[in-house]
Amino acid sequence: MSANNSWCGILLAAGSGRRFDASGQSNKLMQTLPSGMTVAASSAKHLLAVLPLSVAVVAEHTPALATQLAEMGGDICVSSPPSAVSSQGMSYSLQCGLMHAPAECAGWIIALADMPYVKTETIAALVCAMQNGAGIAVPVHQGRRGNPVGFAKAYLPQLLALCGDQGARSLLKIYPVSEVEVDDAGIFQDIDLPQDLIASMNI
Repeated sequence: MSANNSWCGILLAAGSGRRFDASGQSNKLMQTLPSGMTVAASSAKHLLAVLPLSVAVVAEHTPALATQLAEMGGDICVSSPPSAVSSQGMSYSLQCGLMHAPAECAGWIIALADMPYVKTETIAALVCAMQNGAGIAVPVHQGRRGNPVGFAKAYLPQLLALCGDQGARSLLKIYPVSEVEVDDAGIFQDIDLPQDLIASMNI
């Protein structure tokens, strides 16, 4: 599966994951899934299958994660922002990815590394919607919006103006959104708590 190389994937993998392990000893993104892959690697694999030009944003205090994602293949790059990234929120991680991505990108599919069950078909459908003129595209399953989210380059100023932990989804409340119907419950399923990982074992 391939997509127009002018589109770029951004995989956000710099969160602290303190809800998964308050001690910070166990990184949820490095937990192994039934497939044998880690949470982050599975998320990256699905993104790279559609967008071989992708950027993973990884905090500097997780070198093992950075190494694993760098070895995923394709043209993925690993950007290591300062460790303060977690305290500055998701918007800072996103902006690191946007600034690291090639300037000629027509837009981006912004994915979360703790959502390993998003189907490649869903990502491809979002790219198709963007190629057909959507400014912002979100997947919808059974009437409910999920992740990842696509943004055309026209929204770069708004994305760079985000602050704190509001993330890009806050823009969906302000600007027109193209909803892309998908058969994919994975657009809702993140690994946030230990029980989420256990529940995923039954998929």
